[in-house]
Amino acid sequence: MKKVELIFVPTPGAGHLASTVEFVKRLIHHDHRILVTILSIEWDSSGFVDAYTESLATLQPDRIQVIQLSRVDPPPLHIWTLAPEAFMYALIQSYIPHVRNAVTNILSMKSISDSTRVAGLVLDLFCSPMVDVATELGLSSYIYLTTNASLFGLVLYLQALHRQNSSEFEYPNPDNPNKDLGHLIPGFANPVPSCVLPSFMFNKHGSYTAFVKIAEWFKDAKGIVINTFEELETYALSCFVNGQNPPIYPVGPVIHLDSLPHPELDQLQRDRIMKWLDNQPESSVVFLCFGSHGCHGPPQVKEIALGLEQSGRRFLWSLRMPETPLNDAAGAVRNKNPEEMLPEGFLERIQERGMICRWAPQVDVLGHKAVGGFVSHCGWNSILESLWHGVPIVTWPIYAEQQLNAYMMKEVGLAVELRLDYRGGTSDIVKAEEIEVGVRQVMDAGSEVRKKVKEMAEMARKAVMNGGSSFNSIGRFIEDMIANT
Repeated sequence: MKKVELIFVPTPGAGHLASTVEFVKRLIHHDHRILVTILSIEWDSSGFVDAYTESLATLQPDRIQVIQLSRVDPPPLHIWTLAPEAFMYALIQSYIPHVRNAVTNILSMKSISDSTRVAGLVLDLFCSPMVDVATELGLSSYIYLTTNASLFGLVLYLQALHRQNSSEFEYPNPDNPNKDLGHLIPGFANPVPSCVLPSFMFNKHGSYTAFVKIAEWFKDAKGIVINTFEELETYALSCFVNGQNPPIYPVGPVIHLDSLPHPELDQLQRDRIMKWLDNQPESSVVFLCFGSHGCHGPPQVKEIALGLEQSGRRFLWSLRMPETPLNDAAGAVRNKNPEEMLPEGFLERIQERGMICRWAPQVDVLGHKAVGGFVSHCGWNSILESLWHGVPIVTWPIYAEQQLNAYMMKEVGLAVELRLDYRGGTSDIVKAEEIEVGVRQVMDAGSEVRKKVKEMAEMARKAVMNGGSSFNSIGRFIEDMIANT
């Protein structure tokens, strides 16, 4: 049979880009007929994205090509601070003409050679407005959700609710929690408390409006590909197979099993971290890492340090510097040296029991036999990586949809709850005593959570093996995609 080409448009961000590329690699490995072009949107000036984009050149050049789109002037950066989703929506809108031109050129080349058919566009969540580009050019379009099925449930809920009430949500009153009856969101067995909804739901500066617009294009897609697996979100996925939604393809866990390149992590630092772990007993270390944008001000850092000290557990702590001054409950200042934020005498007291680093090779760390627990911001990639390696999580969400991720993991019994409703820059300080309890619970060798996470790790690995649920779902996606061409 002739080969078919898919054109991917990922959102310009570390987690989105890495997940998209891993899915692309999974596709071409599954079926020799698949060719892929990735249209790369340049915006995130972080060294990670630059380094990762450069690494794409080492992929199979005969099967995957990367086209760097012309850079456009991004929206004013103050919009990113006030409303990240609105910023990203505006940025993607500005790239639509460039994507249209790139796809048109690809179609022109294929019509001349006639050796490969373009099967459609595969669009990231934030790129869903480009469904119209596919329709205009006579192509099918698919949405690739780098997050979970629960977020798709929120998309459906938001579409229905917005038709009745077009205003942003109001933050629940902490003094009267009984007034919050929760939200009946498709994919959740129980009502979802308002306090764990993503921050954009409450944003009055454009994020809520932007996400409503993004959600509107989902119904026009030929299919929704989701980075999850049936064994993890059985109930949620069953809710969406009702004939009213586009076909759903759970293809996860799609994760990068080698630590991603980052300019702040050199080989010497990585070797120092891994050597320290090599010297620790099995499942004795709790790992703390809060993602590429997750950091805390000095008051919170001191509480984390005290909580770790009081827990008596060994720890590896990725202590990140604030990129901009934070506005947490006690105020914060920018520090040149993260260690300056630690309590006096802390490093002397813990000695060899703990290690503090700026950036850690997260996947390598989670896969190390010495690591037995993970205090995490609950980004979806981090959750999947921890499940893959059978490491239970302590929930400490910070931004984006992480509160909903944390709630979902707690609901299915796969996480220890520290906080579900924490929001970076606005929440109260998490006290040392709470942190100590969370660390002790996650490191309990006989806990039910640990047992369930180990079982889920086996299911995750089986799902992507030949004959597994996600392996079969990818095959179904490929056959449906070719049939739609």
